[in-house]
Amino acid sequence: MRTIQRAGFLSIVGNVVLFGIKLAAGLTSGSIAVVADAWHTLSDSISSIVLLVGARTARKPADDDHPFGHGRAELISTVMIGTILGMIGITFALDAVERLFHHEGAHYTDFTLWVVGFSILAKEAMAQYAFAVARKTGYSSVKADGWHHRSDALSSLLLLVGILAGGRFWWMDSALALGVSVFLGYTSYSILKEAFSPLLGEAPPEELETRIQEVVRRTQPEGPDIHHLHVHHYGRHTEVTFHVVLDGETSLRKAHEIVSVIEQDLRRELGLEATIHVEPFETWKDRQLRRRARSKEPPADPGA
Repeated sequence: MRTIQRAGFLSIVGNVVLFGIKLAAGLTSGSIAVVADAWHTLSDSISSIVLLVGARTARKPADDDHPFGHGRAELISTVMIGTILGMIGITFALDAVERLFHHEGAHYTDFTLWVVGFSILAKEAMAQYAFAVARKTGYSSVKADGWHHRSDALSSLLLLVGILAGGRFWWMDSALALGVSVFLGYTSYSILKEAFSPLLGEAPPEELETRIQEVVRRTQPEGPDIHHLHVHHYGRHTEVTFHVVLDGETSLRKAHEIVSVIEQDLRRELGLEATIHVEPFETWKDRQLRRRARSKEPPADPGA
């Protein structure tokens, strides 16, 4: 948690400083792209605050209102960061179109050139640090914050190209702002897609299903495969539910003992909290026979 806090505070301080100097450079040159990029940088501070709040909330233990913990707060903070990026991209595009419509250009100075160049180096360094923290901690919101830094570095790189060529093309500043908005839109889409997938619910990976089956097999070597497997992710806490098939003559006490062993093995070996439904073999077999019978039924005659 301290590593994440350090990354967040570093991002906030660095972005506020960069915002000030980039805003000054944009105002003195009349560049809408540089001004918009300055606000893009400030938005990184906003996303870092969201990151810190989300990470702190995700570490809270389970309570009566949240029996599965608060792990999904980290995914929610990732969604908020992705949304901020998308909104900034839209703002870039609208401002650029308006400047193109009015044939407004920019007059870059040496100060603008040096500020943008420094911003590229600083933001890429911050991105690399965030990616390193994400690899160490496994927090997707830290990775999203790193991509936010990377997007700012790349947008500043585009601005640098525009500054070098802007004296010959009045429309270069607005064109670069449109290019940055497209990049931000794609980055926003990628971040939101990564966060929404586990929030909506994902099919369990085949490898995980195989490993769960192997654990069950040690206790139930002769029984059918598990079925109705569902995996629910709550940050670092994962719940699984599935059905196991036991002999219909198995006593309730014995069935409880079998299921308890499976749950303990899954918790110890895979870090999973399991809720297991017991199904009598005879019921499972009857359902299989009915399913096969339905699959062999001829299609209904539409003229009947």
